[in-house]
Amino acid sequence: MAFFTSVEHARDSLAATGYLVDEELATVVFLGDALGKPLLLEGPAGTGKTELAKAVAAGTGAKLVRLQCYEGLDEARALYEWNYRKQLLRIQSAQATGDEGHAWSDLHDDIFSEEFLLERPLLAAIRHDGPLVLLIDETDKADVEVEGLLLELLSDYQVSIPELGTITAVQRPFVVLTSNATRDLSEALRRRCLHAQVEYPDAARERAIVRSRIPEVSEELAGQIVKATRAMRALDLRKPPSVAETIDWARAVAALGHHELGDTVARQTLGVVLKNDQDKAKVRDQLHLAARPA
Repeated sequence: MAFFTSVEHARDSLAATGYLVDEELATVVFLGDALGKPLLLEGPAGTGKTELAKAVAAGTGAKLVRLQCYEGLDEARALYEWNYRKQLLRIQSAQATGDEGHAWSDLHDDIFSEEFLLERPLLAAIRHDGPLVLLIDETDKADVEVEGLLLELLSDYQVSIPELGTITAVQRPFVVLTSNATRDLSEALRRRCLHAQVEYPDAARERAIVRSRIPEVSEELAGQIVKATRAMRALDLRKPPSVAETIDWARAVAALGHHELGDTVARQTLGVVLKNDQDKAKVRDQLHLAARPA
């Protein structure tokens, strides 16, 4: 079942959730759905790659399943594992009830059955029988071996479990992979995906995003917040402000009852948009924000 009927439908569905995209990204989203291809979204942290997957799910009413990648992620955490404690109890129970003559092959088939299987995100996505968005987040943080798991999944939308055989998707999920490009992903993985480079939005679109998420914020305040945030991103900060932090900053200033962003208000609320003291000091110095009172 297709999520979108056209590029315009994809853009409007995302916009209804507050996620505003340009024509190029809307086209990639539509084609990913129409062609049944995963989307590989690359770009700096904080540009809204993860939020895109959430917006697709919210805009279409699909279930969202998320696999958060990290160094050391393995098959047991990504795909499935067996409930070893429950299996052991089953074996002990068979022994306690005097089933000593019970064939091991029968017991083996019993303990390696659905009752003892623990689904992890990839298997859960494959077996879900309704509309689903599978988010494989920060793929570049996982070890190279994890890509081997993904190749079968993204090629044929199936996974192999030695004890149970091959499990094929009931319904093909809409798949989004994100990467902050901390390492190069394999060509084999890239070939299976449609690619989009996701950068920070331009000033006009970021203002529109702020207004769509926080309608009570005036156009003037949204413009001041976006201008300040973009100036921060131009500095060599350890953690440049994300789009989500731009929204949080606007929401915080509005919550304090201010209608414009002056130096004093900016200094007081800097912890909303910047998350370490080195960055705060650099911004105060280079953007000439008022110094903290003695």
